[in-house]
Amino acid sequence: MGNLKMQSFSPFSSLSFFLLLTTPILSGFVKTALTQDGFCSAPSVLDADSDSSTQPLYWKVTNPTLSPSHLQDLPGFTRSAYKKDHAFITPESHVFSPLPDWSNTLGAYLITPAIGSHFVMYLAKMQENSKSGLPPSGVERFIFVVQGSVVLTNMSGNVHKLTVDSYAYLPPNFVHAVETDAAATLVVFERRYSRLENHVTEQIVGSTEKQPLLETPGEIFELRKLLPTSLAYDFNIHIMDFQPGEFLNVKEVHYNQHGLLLLEGQGIYRLGDSWYPIQAGDAIWMAPFVPQWYAALGKTRSRYLLYKDVNRNPL
Repeated sequence: MGNLKMQSFSPFSSLSFFLLLTTPILSGFVKTALTQDGFCSAPSVLDADSDSSTQPLYWKVTNPTLSPSHLQDLPGFTRSAYKKDHAFITPESHVFSPLPDWSNTLGAYLITPAIGSHFVMYLAKMQENSKSGLPPSGVERFIFVVQGSVVLTNMSGNVHKLTVDSYAYLPPNFVHAVETDAAATLVVFERRYSRLENHVTEQIVGSTEKQPLLETPGEIFELRKLLPTSLAYDFNIHIMDFQPGEFLNVKEVHYNQHGLLLLEGQGIYRLGDSWYPIQAGDAIWMAPFVPQWYAALGKTRSRYLLYKDVNRNPL
């Protein structure tokens, strides 16, 4: 058509441009916006986090960016989504209320059997002079500290101080208490224990940094498992680290369920046919057989905490 020039876009450049416009957490939530004169500057959430290197580990979990700056005053806005085979739960959607049987503690249930899971995942915000309750009979518990510190005691009088990045596994019907005299935040997983004859679990106390890196054939990410892989344990908790630009090689589809909390960094998660920008503080439930994939974006490491049921016949 005369001298009209047609400009073509490769699939990669088209995808990149789409992500640039639609992904609020990419490169500091994209510092520019189109105007009649081309591009103009817009506030960047990352600017406020320029001193993040001086912050405590996992500080963004308890101090999340609730939404891109230009949407924070938009009534009704949330990034959360719930579908039949997955849920994406972001901090602006959390509803805290007193935890049953806990004292001076507020909890936000992120995953429960009502969503289709066979486990519970919740945040426990402990205040001054707070104390945990016991889970129901036959229920095992895993706690992971993301802010502050707590003291774990059991009926034998053993005492453990758990700080950020520390964790504990408590077997079913195991009498224990978690206490603190200052503010602390825990991620808690609970499930009804699936027993195997002649196999018994034991209390475990540890920290991420003391767990070895494991082989991940065909993958790049770094993997640590926080619980033993022996048959006695019917779930495990993984810590997975991705450097910027790294991603899952396998587009996973499997019978296991997952509960995930992003502890550090940002990226994009595929769940089924949906693509979710994800940042520290966001949580995900993945049902069996939902297609899933993750890529780390931004300038810092991504780390997530992942629940996975293991060692049991799906029948």
